[in-house]
Amino acid sequence: MELKNNDIKLAEMIGILLGDGSLSLKENNPKSINRLQITLNSRDDLEYISYVKTLLHELLGIQPHLKFRKNENAADLRIYRKEIINFLIKNIGLKLSPKWERAVIPAKFLENNLDTYVIRGYFDTDGSLVTTNNNGTIYPRLEMKVCPSPMQNQFIQILKKYNFKFGVYNIGKGKVRIQLNGKEQLKKWLCIIGSSNQKHLDKVKRFI
Repeated sequence: MELKNNDIKLAEMIGILLGDGSLSLKENNPKSINRLQITLNSRDDLEYISYVKTLLHELLGIQPHLKFRKNENAADLRIYRKEIINFLIKNIGLKLSPKWERAVIPAKFLENNLDTYVIRGYFDTDGSLVTTNNNGTIYPRLEMKVCPSPMQNQFIQILKKYNFKFGVYNIGKGKVRIQLNGKEQLKKWLCIIGSSNQKHLDKVKRFI
């Protein structure tokens, strides 16, 4: 199969898959199935779920199945097509799940500012914008937790490339939290990285 020529949207989709997505192939694990799955928050992200569903349909040419989990604030977008999984792995360069020690941003998407869209997709699914009280002053903090894998250092190098000020903190078992503090970094993030998740954009209004 061939993807439509839209590298920016594809880069964002890759970030989404690296964040809250998974890829599995039956031929690699007889107990598995051929499936692309993205799990999102069904309480706060209904608008974003619709956005991701449309993005997948536009890029992959198939309408994902949407299933809300019972008794959980979660919804799964799923595609059961072996040829799509194979294309994403063999042609795009993504890795099968689990991400632990394996997840990587394909080299093509580290160039031509596509790296910023990968980070956007990752943050919109697996990142957070939180408010912190510092001696009575409320300020924003952007956070991304990243499992031990090549993409850890890739994210760090991308943020360095665009001269962000950030900290990297070990939170156990090789996992790190990448953290950006304050309004200036938030403004810069919006300018360079941006967001497609209205939940994050609504929080931003408190500070900007």
